[in-house]
This record gives sequence, C-alpha cells and structure tokens, in this order.
Amino acid sequence: MPASTTPADAGKPRILYLNRGDISSVGGDRSDLYVQALADALVLHAEGRTIQPLKPYLRVHGKEGHIADRIIAMPAHVGEPGISGLKWVGSKHDNPARVGLERASAVTVLNDPATNYPIAIVEGGLISAWRTAAVTVLAARHLARKDFTDVSLIGCGVIGTAQITALLQQFGHISTVHLYDWRREAADALVARIAAEYPEATLTVADSAEQAVRAGDLVVPCTVTDQPYIEAGWLKRGAFLSNVSIMDVHKEVFLAADKVVVDDWEQSNREKKIINQLVLEGKFSREQLHAELGEILAGSRPGRETDDEVIVLNPMGMAVEDIACAAEVYRRALDAGVGTWLDLY
Repeated sequence: MPASTTPADAGKPRILYLNRGDISSVGGDRSDLYVQALADALVLHAEGRTIQPLKPYLRVHGKEGHIADRIIAMPAHVGEPGISGLKWVGSKHDNPARVGLERASAVTVLNDPATNYPIAIVEGGLISAWRTAAVTVLAARHLARKDFTDVSLIGCGVIGTAQITALLQQFGHISTVHLYDWRREAADALVARIAAEYPEATLTVADSAEQAVRAGDLVVPCTVTDQPYIEAGWLKRGAFLSNVSIMDVHKEVFLAADKVVVDDWEQSNREKKIINQLVLEGKFSREQLHAELGEILAGSRPGRETDDEVIVLNPMGMAVEDIACAAEVYRRALDAGVGTWLDLY
C-alpha cells in the first residue's frame, strides 16, 4: 500500500487531488492496473484481512424512485497496515438523456490508518467503471470456458464500454462480440469505437437481448433495469454470466445454474435484490452458494470444473475493490508526481 503524507511526516496535512486526467496518466484508463490490484484485494477479502461495513443506500424518494437513483457510501480498509477509504457514489438513471451527464459519479477519499487523516481525494467514476470490468476479467479466467470466443454485452453505456474493452484487452482469443441496447444508436456507437481499436473482432448488433444472450459464451448485462428479463433457457450450456447490473436475470437463472458465485455474500443478500428475494422465499441460502470470488482466486474453492457448467457471478460491487484500486492509483501518482496538492488547513 502507498506511503502517505501526514502531519507527522510533512509538517502539515495535505491531500492529493487526482482528477480523471491524472488517473488516466498513470495507467488508470486501461484494465491492467485494476486486474492486478483486485487480484490481491479479493484474496485479502477472502482471507478476512479487510474490513467492510455494509454500505448504506441514500434514496431521497424512497421505494417510489427508480432503483438506480441513489447515493451510496462505501467504506473499507484493505491490508495490514494497509489503507482506509470511502467511495461516495451517486447515480440517476436519466442523467444521460436529461442533462447529458454520465449516469453515475463518484469521489473516493483515502485515509492513512496511522492517523486516520485524509491523504487523497480521487475521482471515482473512471475507477468504478474499470474495477467493475476487472472483476469480470478475473472471474472469466476461472469461471468461463478456456476456449470461449463469443461475448455478449447487454447495455452499451459507460460500464458496458469498460467491460467489453477490458475483456478484449485481456483475452486475445475473443473473436465475436454481440451487442444489444434498447437505444440502437448506443450499440452502433460502441461498435464504431470497438472496431477502431480492435479491427480483428467481429461485431454484431443483435435485434433483441434474447438474441444476444443466446449467442454468448460469456454474457455481461450492464443496464439500469429494475425488472428481470434474462431467462434461464436463453443461456447456452457452458455459458458464464457476469451479472454486473444485478437485476437483469429472472430468479430461475440462479436456481438453474450449476454454480452461483458472489463477490461478498453479506453484500449480495440485501436490498431486495434477486438473491435476497430468493433467500426470503426460502429458495436459496449461503449453503447453496458455490463460493465468493476471492475464495476461487485464492484456490480454496474450485472454479469451472466442466465445459458444460452454467455459472453465474453476482458481483454487487465492493468498497474493498474501489479502495484497493484508488490506493494503487494514488501510489502511482506519488511516484510520477501527478496531481494537485491541497492544504487541509
């Protein structure tokens, strides 16, 4: 974990502010940084060497509002002595259409555990997108078939773009990408972008979510839906589904899957998400869960064992992931002399 600038070693406390451009300049606009940072952090989490309180959801309109309209506080401590921090992430589902902004925005505050003083404020939107994609990459290494070639992406926004870009960066054997978005122009725009960077990939825009899902060896939904639409029968044998946007799959997808994996059981079993609904109905339990992802990365639980298994990952998104990635960005920024120093007082 990075060294810090604190009152004890610098005379007066300062905070390093890193904007999106700063993050990109130290490698934060590609997947490698995040894959490496998360491989370590998820194993630490599986070994009980992190602290992560359940994240509270602030919903101004309560249950009457859209499921994606919320602000979430995500605190965590990673490693020994490690680093502490908080991601404060806000989301409004109609931001792109209504005000021309990304759906989600975030800032991450890092704290030095020796003093608990803040040492960095880091733009969190770019990190959020890439760390989410890196989780899919790490999971795919263990849960997808080794010879998978077809990736299906549902939802072609910021998160979906990072997902498909990270997968193409990390898996050179991907041959075909199937895309679907209810806004055809979003899918077409992503096709143009991917084609420019990865001309060897075959890109197809599906006419429906079902058509895209049925074609995929690896399926990644990245939408803001609050209503499930993916049916168990859509998934081919041997498919791996990285359920990034959580609410896209019907309950029977979990019940029919050969293995269900989460990033963190306590985080997944709450807020009336699909797994929580199944638990409340008595249809699913911790005992029926195959593993947490960190257990698979650590080697204490197996990943894919046969080519025909259907495996579902339900990644709620963890503060541990954001803090570990922000800490690596901060360390690189210190080494490179990047960012703006702010006096705390």
